[in-house]
Amino acid sequence: MSLPQAPIGPGLEQPITPASGEGATERVDAIACLDERVRHQALPARPDQSGRYIEVQGPGRQALVLPLDDGVTHIGRGLHADLRLDENSVSRRHAILVNRQAGVRLLDDRSSNGTYVNGRRITQTELRSGDILVLGRVVLRYLDV
Repeated sequence: MSLPQAPIGPGLEQPITPASGEGATERVDAIACLDERVRHQALPARPDQSGRYIEVQGPGRQALVLPLDDGVTHIGRGLHADLRLDENSVSRRHAILVNRQAGVRLLDDRSSNGTYVNGRRITQTELRSGDILVLGRVVLRYLDV
């Protein structure tokens, strides 16, 4: 399933589309999976401040960006996750984002369905702006603005 385009910066538009390969399945509306608490922290699709963000795309051209806090962000379906994704294909403790001065590192937290970056299953990796993250059936994009 091809997702529509969403703005990722001034004058730039690219769709969040996962690379083909291992773990390729039908994707879900990532915005609908967001916990209400997380949705209220989201910003418009074009952040006006420099920083590090996770872009979450919904139907049509709708997209939200979530600013990453310094330190550790737990991603998962569990109630204690900082970025809670209410989707059965996402493990309760799926992945961990570590935001440090040198960059952002993504670690798989022993998830059932794996964590993928740009179509490759990872145990841990450094993220670059524009990287596509797939957790279960949820597709996200990392942005460094």
